[in-house]
Amino acid sequence: MKIRQILQGKKINALFSVTSDTTVYDALVEMANKNIGAVLVIDEGKLSGIFSERDYARKIVLKGLHSDDTLVKDVMTANVITIEMEDKLEVAMQIMSDKHIRHLPVMEGGVLAGIISINDVVSSIIKEQKSQIESLQGYISGNYA
Repeated sequence: MKIRQILQGKKINALFSVTSDTTVYDALVEMANKNIGAVLVIDEGKLSGIFSERDYARKIVLKGLHSDDTLVKDVMTANVITIEMEDKLEVAMQIMSDKHIRHLPVMEGGVLAGIISINDVVSSIIKEQKSQIESLQGYISGNYA
């Protein structure tokens, strides 16, 4: 399965973003309203970072900073790891596992095309395995084409 298929299968494939000059508080409000764990940071039409719940916990809460007077650019992950639309699901799994990350922006031809989460990856694997099981059950019972 390719990343393109995962994005096409998502119920909501909107890109939610903030700018790097957004306060952490406003970014958190946006994330809570959209029920998402990370938001892309877009400046002048380009991906400049990603801000996640993990960034908030480690870089705001644990350091005693305040979300209403800290800007996203001061705590976001700036060196964003991305994946390509035509990459395989296994590549995303490996990156997420090796780098201990839960969200991967998806690029196509150097342009931001979407974002996948660890939940998207796991859901896709489960769906793929169910399909394989059903095919095997059909084969075993003689109901195959």
